[in-house]
Amino acid sequence: MSPPQDRYRPDIDGLRAVAVLLVVVFHAFPDAMPGGFIGVDIFFVISGFLITGIVARELAEKRFSLLGFYNRRIRRIFPALLVVLAAVLTLGWLFMLPTPYARLGSDVFASAAFAANVALLLHTGYFDLESVRKPLLHLWSLGIEEQFYLVWPPLLMLAARLRIGLVTVAVALGLGSFALNVALIGTNPVATFYLPFTRAWELLAGATLVLAWDRLPQTARAAEWRATGGAVLIAIAAMVLNTQRAFPGWWAVLPVTGGALLLSAPAAAGVRKILASRPMVFVGLISYPLYLWHWPLLVYFALIKFAPLTLLERGLIIALSIVLAFATYRLVEVPIRFGRPSRARIAALCSAMVLIAVTGAVVVQDGGFAFRLPPEIRAMAQVPTQVAKWRVRTCLLDLSQDTSFAADCVDHDRRPLLLVWGDSTAGALMPGLLEAQRTRNFAIAQLTASSCVPALNADIPGVPNCRANNDRVLAITRQIRPDVVLLHGTWEKYLDHVGETVTALRQIGARVVVLGPVPLWKRGLPNEVLRYYMLHHRLIPERSDRATAHGSFDATMREALVPLGAHFISASDALCNADGCLARIGDNADDITASDQVHLTEKGSVFLVRSIIDDVLDGQSAAVTRRD
Repeated sequence: MSPPQDRYRPDIDGLRAVAVLLVVVFHAFPDAMPGGFIGVDIFFVISGFLITGIVARELAEKRFSLLGFYNRRIRRIFPALLVVLAAVLTLGWLFMLPTPYARLGSDVFASAAFAANVALLLHTGYFDLESVRKPLLHLWSLGIEEQFYLVWPPLLMLAARLRIGLVTVAVALGLGSFALNVALIGTNPVATFYLPFTRAWELLAGATLVLAWDRLPQTARAAEWRATGGAVLIAIAAMVLNTQRAFPGWWAVLPVTGGALLLSAPAAAGVRKILASRPMVFVGLISYPLYLWHWPLLVYFALIKFAPLTLLERGLIIALSIVLAFATYRLVEVPIRFGRPSRARIAALCSAMVLIAVTGAVVVQDGGFAFRLPPEIRAMAQVPTQVAKWRVRTCLLDLSQDTSFAADCVDHDRRPLLLVWGDSTAGALMPGLLEAQRTRNFAIAQLTASSCVPALNADIPGVPNCRANNDRVLAITRQIRPDVVLLHGTWEKYLDHVGETVTALRQIGARVVVLGPVPLWKRGLPNEVLRYYMLHHRLIPERSDRATAHGSFDATMREALVPLGAHFISASDALCNADGCLARIGDNADDITASDQVHLTEKGSVFLVRSIIDDVLDGQSAAVTRRD
């Protein structure tokens, strides 16, 4: 069998198709392919295999040139990337707020400099919630590749000159990179995910394979076993891994080994009939532009719609990505990559990339070109989520860092005492309650914790200390003996445990008021303000149908909790009517009622509390005999 780098192998394009389809399905339908992000790891193996093969062959023939190598890389990488970066900047101009657009400008600059992985490392993790709003999130892998190829070819040249075995160099560096990856994954998983030092072993796995090709058993039986094993490892990784795993770490061995085994078995029947089939080769040929296009389209369509994309919409977006990828491949990639090379063409590509980078920097410097939107729309769309009256980190705890409430979270000098117990949505009631204190005689105890609903004996995913915190709040409640306890949160999944809380509080002798969830603005009310302006060129109406009221769940809560002794109040009834839910109370920026999906602004909090305070206190603000 001749060395694989000497002739075209359609099965490699087929393996590229597997890699890109894994990533695309993961991004578009994450529940269907929870581990699809391993497609990037397969890409790394393929890249290391192909590029090292070319460099090693040219070194052996004494015709390798670093300038020629980087010229080929520019013709391979720049054309499609330039088209996508320009499109992303244009769409951002049309549909993004100034602050997100400025962040996009920073990402464009980093991507044009092939440092997207470093930029993302400094700002977010790949699986963070914030990452879904980044149109260029996926370009971190391109940064790792190009940083690797700044170092790897010169090292091969040096090894060849010093007559050091190339396999030895690849294995030694690969083992060192893998060891670093395993050592850091527990203490710094984000850096391990993004840094080239902890990812280089994946490219070096492909490099080692091609450099040691002549040492592989070349029998048909051995090829079949390798191909079968590789396919099984990739399938296991795609279905078993998910965003909660510490990745890459040891887990990355599965896709990396699987990809290397499939690359090593071009003669296997499955490889020839499946990977080398025309449909797979077609997808493999457009895999690079498809990888570039699919994620920005998913992000922008979700941004434009201002609502979660349906399965059908996601499918149509992927179809559009394939169309754009094919057009980019035929009209941009092929003419430039395979056309006659020239210095002028290389200079033009480099100049265009510099221009894109400068444009991104200008967007950052200008703050996202705020002049695109009227001042009142900009202000409304950028209302801060938290306000000082929430008392964050003192009476609204971050349970990942805070373990106790401040002493002044409880007013001890007057009665009746109203205890506010819940998550951050309960903390958002504080501006309204403090305003109500100006005209009503009552004290406040605020014992709230972010993402921790007042549900006794419930384990809240992602908030491991919530159960202990709720036990602590109950213990404090027994000490301070409030007259009224106001429970509030986003607790659809924990109704039975809320019932336990109501029962425990009634045993203490407190009046228990359960406030139902506030309306849900699917993409956040500030974004709805922007969306309405884009569609209608005027301010959003005072009431909007873009929020979801909770009438049916309110009925379920009332039916479950009132028999236990709770008094139920519907926040949706107070904020919504037949015309929609209250979006704003005036024309100023601080007049909108919510700062994101569920948190009330100060004006929204004051409006809601003013509507319900009499019902909450139920006459308790009159003279009250202090309990023993």
